[in-house]
Amino acid sequence: MKITASQGLKRAWHVIAKIADYTLPVAISAALVIWLFHKVDFSEVMEVVRRECDFTWVILMMVITTLSHITRGVRWGIQLRAAGVPRMTVTKESVSIFGAYALNLVFPRLGEVWRCLFISRSENVKLSTVVGTDIGDRGSDAVVVVCLTVLCLFVAHPALSSFMNHYSVGRDISHLLDDKLMWLGIAVVVGAFWSVCHYMRRYAWVQKMDSTLSQIWQGFKVLFTMKGRGMYVLLTFGIWGCYFLETYVMFMAFPFTRALVSEPGMAWGLIPGLVVFIFGSYSMAVPSNGGLGPWNLAVMFALSLYGISDTQGASFSMVMWSCQAAWLVVLGLFSAAYVMIHKRKNPAKTAVTVPHNSIQSQQNK
Repeated sequence: MKITASQGLKRAWHVIAKIADYTLPVAISAALVIWLFHKVDFSEVMEVVRRECDFTWVILMMVITTLSHITRGVRWGIQLRAAGVPRMTVTKESVSIFGAYALNLVFPRLGEVWRCLFISRSENVKLSTVVGTDIGDRGSDAVVVVCLTVLCLFVAHPALSSFMNHYSVGRDISHLLDDKLMWLGIAVVVGAFWSVCHYMRRYAWVQKMDSTLSQIWQGFKVLFTMKGRGMYVLLTFGIWGCYFLETYVMFMAFPFTRALVSEPGMAWGLIPGLVVFIFGSYSMAVPSNGGLGPWNLAVMFALSLYGISDTQGASFSMVMWSCQAAWLVVLGLFSAAYVMIHKRKNPAKTAVTVPHNSIQSQQNK
């Protein structure tokens, strides 16, 4: 069959987009890690870890990490049931999160793809509905991050003011937020998207997009109508409480961060813990392998606001990230074993780990 020039361009663009999807996060992680170890002496970092790190607290941090993922799985289960997915065991709900976070270490968003496919195929429900609940799951997290940011602006105002005033990146962020053209540009993009959806809805591709968005909205809106909203909110506090405790517990692992707990005006280390936690949370918006690079630099910078050196900050961030990553791999292997056993017991309802192209085939059915 003859391929037209437009079809050829479309295929070429699709291939380029796919390559970028996989290579860009790796490139970002590699570049930032290389820059990080140009900034600090790796041998000094390892010496700080060897001499000063108390790994008892690191083990406790990993236990809390596991608890946060189990809680997230149970919370997602509430959404899924409201969207029409049959009740699942807590183990299965947890496995969907364990596997997702492990795969996100390989490529960002791959874990989200997998967990939606896993639930869609194993429970025989529409993929778009499951994707909608996933978006709702992440949307509720975004609301929490915004609320924590507002809290951080109040309780850690001196440290953040120092950041904005004394560092070029802080001044750049401040100028960007004050730039009316930026907000105007956002409004134009939103308006253009609405105009396309409204005035071009007779075109097949717009109708298809509208149908998909409608199905996703069906999965998202259950947040506002589902039973168990109170439990959902409680579990949300539990998830983010665990996330914060991971950072706070790690403060106890090193003497230089442990000192912040007893320092006057630090509210037993809660204020610097919140600042480090918020900076780390926002860094996860940068596409990278499980936050490697952006997260480490954000945590180092947040700690530097409280007088902790780059070498000490790098030691803290590398131990916390690498131990969490290693534990996520273990949990991911547990998920893989669970999926294999589930597949043998339920051969007609198979959950596979197929990335992006499978989403398209599911949506076309």
